[in-house]
Amino acid sequence: MSNRPRATAILELVSSCRPGWSLPQDFYLRPDVFEADLRLLEDRWVCAGHASEAPAPGDWFTTELGAQSAIIVRGEDGVLRALANVCRHRGSRVCVGPRGRGPLLTCPYHAWSYHLDGRLRAAREMPDGFDPGAFGLKALPIKVVGGLVFVSFGADPPPFGDAEPALAAMTALYGWEGARVAHRESYAVAANWKLVMENYHECYHCGPAHPEFSVLHALARPNNRTLCAEPDPKTGLADFEAWASIPDGRETARVMRSALTHGALTGSADGRPLAPPMGPAGARWDGQCVFGELGFLSAFLAYADHGVIYRFVPRAGQETEMEVIWLVAGAADAGRDYDVERLAWLWDVTSRADKRIIERNQAGVASRAYEPGPFSLMEPGTQAYVERYVAELARRADGL
Repeated sequence: MSNRPRATAILELVSSCRPGWSLPQDFYLRPDVFEADLRLLEDRWVCAGHASEAPAPGDWFTTELGAQSAIIVRGEDGVLRALANVCRHRGSRVCVGPRGRGPLLTCPYHAWSYHLDGRLRAAREMPDGFDPGAFGLKALPIKVVGGLVFVSFGADPPPFGDAEPALAAMTALYGWEGARVAHRESYAVAANWKLVMENYHECYHCGPAHPEFSVLHALARPNNRTLCAEPDPKTGLADFEAWASIPDGRETARVMRSALTHGALTGSADGRPLAPPMGPAGARWDGQCVFGELGFLSAFLAYADHGVIYRFVPRAGQETEMEVIWLVAGAADAGRDYDVERLAWLWDVTSRADKRIIERNQAGVASRAYEPGPFSLMEPGTQAYVERYVAELARRADGL
């Protein structure tokens, strides 16, 4: 299918959307929609992980989105860079696996080797006139905000705008720049990525599906999602929301404070601390948590003593990976300062429940009986997310 018929088909689908209602079935099932989704997502920013995953020169980790793969590598100069994980010889992946370290990046296919900044170091048996300087690994856009590493696979990703200072304030308050990864889990969800994200953006389901979360978080109750632009008197953090489609193209983001209930101090089974406090907010144990997001696929949650990164990765039309990364203070030691099982409990049990309900959602959406339904009063976040997605998809399709 050429670009114009494909764009026309997408725009016809967009025109079938009803404001305030969930999406028509074809958004979750059609291969051409998934291909258009990937192009949209690859041009935006996604969280690749945390800077502590590559602490020293030569350390690297990879991140993927669709057919794209990036190497996040710490150079000899201490700078984190993002390089396309594609050898300049015949296109093999250079770094295989999620993480590693070494003085060079060497392709396992024909042994072309690259310096940590991406420059080609050696290529065997090349003809006269071969210019090594023209065959370095391609650089990708990268930003590091409070220890969070963001990359884009597009040549001209959206500017961060107010998103950067909002996320910087959150991560500074909770000490994320000096944090380290304590644990990680991946959950394979047999569902379209949009159903995964729609679920994440509402707490209408929290009471029925997440009793463990609901007993601890005020957000699970009706009318408890309120934004306050005034700085919190205890922490100095103000809420921020630029979550609708932004006409000037800046990346979307939000930072939202939320209360913990029943005197809870953190997200634990009994509300008691799980690890040493992180940053000045942690020292106060103020009974709050903070939700943060950027773009379409990256979400964060900060407690006084630990943090959580959610990375959502579309794998296929009805396959999505949810990677959850738990952060603790950089000096904290497993076994002495925290227990990994207790630390991970809440968001592990919540993610497993999400996997179950989202997969049931996908099964129902695929049925001949499915048709869109109206959003509830507890789903404004999902409605805004869906409307932004549809607007972005239409804008890109109209430009083909």
